[in-house]
Amino acid sequence: MIALESLTLRTILKQSTRRFKDRIALSTVDGDSILYGRFGERVEELSRLLHDQGVIPGDRVALLSENRPNWGIAFFAITTMGAIAVPILIDFHPNEVHGILRHSGSKAVFVSKKLLGVLEDKEFTHLTTRILLDDLSIIPPESSRDRVQQLIDQGSREIARLKEVAMRVTGRIPPEVREEDTAAIIYTSGTTGHSKGVMLTHKNLASDVLACSRLVDVGEEDRFLSILPLSHTYECTLGLVLPLMTGASVYYLDKPPSAGVLMPAMARVRPTVMLSVPLIIEKIYKGKIHPKLTGNPVIRGLYRVPLLRRRLHAAAGRKLLASFGGKLRIFTIGGAPLAPDVELFLREAGFPYAIGYGLTETSPLIAGSPPGSTKFRSTGFPVSGARIKIDNPDPATGEGEILVNGPMVMKGYYRDPKRTADVMTAEGWFRTGDLGVFDRNGYLFIKGRLKNLILGPSGKNIYPEEIESTINEFDIVLESLVFQDDNQLAARVHLNYEELDRLFSRLHLTESQIRDKMRSILEDLRRQINEKLAAFSRIQKLVEQREPFEKTPTQKIKRHLYV
Repeated sequence: MIALESLTLRTILKQSTRRFKDRIALSTVDGDSILYGRFGERVEELSRLLHDQGVIPGDRVALLSENRPNWGIAFFAITTMGAIAVPILIDFHPNEVHGILRHSGSKAVFVSKKLLGVLEDKEFTHLTTRILLDDLSIIPPESSRDRVQQLIDQGSREIARLKEVAMRVTGRIPPEVREEDTAAIIYTSGTTGHSKGVMLTHKNLASDVLACSRLVDVGEEDRFLSILPLSHTYECTLGLVLPLMTGASVYYLDKPPSAGVLMPAMARVRPTVMLSVPLIIEKIYKGKIHPKLTGNPVIRGLYRVPLLRRRLHAAAGRKLLASFGGKLRIFTIGGAPLAPDVELFLREAGFPYAIGYGLTETSPLIAGSPPGSTKFRSTGFPVSGARIKIDNPDPATGEGEILVNGPMVMKGYYRDPKRTADVMTAEGWFRTGDLGVFDRNGYLFIKGRLKNLILGPSGKNIYPEEIESTINEFDIVLESLVFQDDNQLAARVHLNYEELDRLFSRLHLTESQIRDKMRSILEDLRRQINEKLAAFSRIQKLVEQREPFEKTPTQKIKRHLYV
């Protein structure tokens, strides 16, 4: 079991670079690798560069880039010198990026060459230094006027640096980063559309990483293949800090993780650990595996027999593991609910999936199950240090809002005491906004979001997410969203249009006939859906959603855009 001298990212860096000096820390799939010893040196070099640019403890430094080894170097350089990292999701609209830079008051920004245009022709009062993350070089000003201003800024930075030195000499600034110091401010883009700056301390992140290391066995022989954005807490904490603390190696793609990029990468790296969101494995199952199991009439008949279905799933699972490089032993799924039919396949296929639940505000993981200990439809049990309780539980079902307390719970929302007070109880419990229930064995089951809860005509609680899981099991449906419309339950459905196009092409239908056929398909689908639902939660109306739903970085639908 790993022990830390103090719960800070500086301690994690110091211990790892000493213990694993000659092992690979970070690498691209096809590029150069960075050993732990060199990683530590580059972090120190970059911290000095930031210091020379006038960045001091408490200053905010933004990160705007795709995944790459230099992202991790910059993140540790910022946080281990006592400054505060502000990771920005590259999927944010430029206006959102500009708003975050202004709201955070970032003094410096690391930006990739590809995203440099997002910052061009924009003036930010506090932003005095721009560093190209591709090669960690300072981006020079573009005009003589800017050069004059830069010289003035350099003079101001030098004064600030001398003040800092004087304060250190007099003992007014501690020489070490403290556990309660803010390490990162992570701006969420949730399903409500209101971005908030979540302040996570060194203790928050280090505690959560330690809890994760006790949940899953990760060590120096492990190879992570990173496919999720590092600017999200899920990947940053579990996909960067966790492997670096345990001596594992992390490999990055140089392109988005499409099938054409991902498959060769997995064959080359042969990862042992991967972090994923449900959409990735659901696409693989619906696009590749399920059609083969149900396309042939003979196999489809065998598939209806539970014993034979399990054998077919086991055979498909072996092929799936081989396609992932053959060495995968932990495939973590989090960020959104996993479809029931996909989870059933993973269980019967013997695929080594782990389940996790958490939020940005909790660093993020607060509950989970490792491979071999998962329970169907459950998100697992509380991780070490996390105290979870159900607030105001329903007497009949035991369901209520999930509250959590522990060292991984955020410091608060940056410059937003009202929102912070809204989600924190007087006793220090964080209100997750999620509804859940524990079973008798201590496994947590998530029912849905409190704000999405619909009260049925008979007074029954209706959870849209549970109905959506049922709808999404139909082959013709890719994704869905359930909502209340004039006191009736309705659902938007995004269909498998590739399959429909093939069907219409074979039938040689006219435009008018296609419209009639679509109405028939939707009504037939509604009838089949309702056969699987309780009477109080049946759908009265299906609405065709022609375009894919807009989603958050963890692939949750932005519900506020559609209801």
